[in-house]
Amino acid sequence: MTSPLNDTDRRLVDAASELLVRTHDADLHRVAAAARGASGQIYLGLSLRSPRVSVCAESTALANARIGGEQDIEAMVSVGLREDGTTVILNPCGVCRELVPAIAPGIRTLADDGGHPVWVTAADLLPMPWVRARSYD
Repeated sequence: MTSPLNDTDRRLVDAASELLVRTHDADLHRVAAAARGASGQIYLGLSLRSPRVSVCAESTALANARIGGEQDIEAMVSVGLREDGTTVILNPCGVCRELVPAIAPGIRTLADDGGHPVWVTAADLLPMPWVRARSYD
């Protein structure tokens, strides 16, 4: 795990934060994500909520990166909004801990370690991933 943020990392956090501040709706959009492709391009994602379905911001950011032609996605961050209107880095949910590395195997995720941002790998987030006993495909 590494923690120092350089200017490129800060731009990733800022992109997700600016999106969430602009679009936040407690009923519809609670989380924003930003993913950086190998090209350096940043792709944004926003959580989508309805009474029955929720789609995570991480998955929409990954989808946008793939739609944009990125084959390799190197880094991702997700943010939420505090009550005072400032953003905070969020750790991925369990579904995203499985989904994100399946789509982007070498990705680093900016996570929160007790109020300190740290870069982590998929293995850091999900050291013992779930596996099927056999394939049913």
